[in-house]
Amino acid sequence: MIKSATNQSQGMLLFQLTQNQSFAIGTLKVKEIVPYTKLTAIPHSHPTVLGAASLRGVTLPVIDMAKAVGYLPLSKDEINNCYIIITDCQRKLVGFLVRGINKITECNWHDIDAPPASLGNNVFVTGVTRVEDKLVQLLDVELLMSKIFPADPNSLHPVLTDVEREILRPLKILLVDDSAVARRQLSQALDSISIPYFIATNGLDALNMMKRAAEGGEPFDILVSDIEMPGLDGYELAFEVQNNDKLNTIYIILHTSLSSEISVSQAHQVGAHEALTKFEANELIHAMLRGAEQHAATV
Repeated sequence: MIKSATNQSQGMLLFQLTQNQSFAIGTLKVKEIVPYTKLTAIPHSHPTVLGAASLRGVTLPVIDMAKAVGYLPLSKDEINNCYIIITDCQRKLVGFLVRGINKITECNWHDIDAPPASLGNNVFVTGVTRVEDKLVQLLDVELLMSKIFPADPNSLHPVLTDVEREILRPLKILLVDDSAVARRQLSQALDSISIPYFIATNGLDALNMMKRAAEGGEPFDILVSDIEMPGLDGYELAFEVQNNDKLNTIYIILHTSLSSEISVSQAHQVGAHEALTKFEANELIHAMLRGAEQHAATV
């Protein structure tokens, strides 16, 4: 039996983008928080990029987070009292300038609710919860990054041979991610090479889909899941799969935007076969091909 490695809890960093509304991101993304420091202009940068900060020999772009998500931009009068949240996401160090830091709080990620459908598809919110009876919106940093630093189109479309394509096509593949931008990237990658797949938007739905498929005699062969998800996260999903005799033949590929060796180590501890720390289509496809090899060896 696989031993659970999900005990390392991820908290939430609460901060202010407006006077009244609290926002949050998971603490695993946060490297450190520093007071505002002088920035150097970056020519031809995105309108929300205020400039570059140099911190301990590392230069990183700093973004006006309020402006980036559609709120009132920071004014020159208030900027000196703001804080930079330094994040490590998608193998990129980025600073987000915010109006204020509230606190770091423990979080039961099972209590995170999906954002209301009324918010639409392009809102930068991946979940909502309450802390001390106040509504907190969990920001979708991946979507934010995709708007400000668009991915290289070449990284979104894999290259594979006809033989490799035919190896993958018969397999039943399940993609799981709560982020709309991540689901779109995954879908585009497989659509571009004509590989069929199924999609789930959260871990619990994915688990139920796999159980129904196994009971119907048509089990999934490959699971590709995000790690950071409200409710049943990727670690817990992998753990549930590996500890279910009807599911544990599934090849598990976990991916995360966190550039963290800890994330990769935990993924392997819960039974994942692969752990990818950035979306890169060719890396994903080669991981799937390794899953196909394992599947062929067990049939």
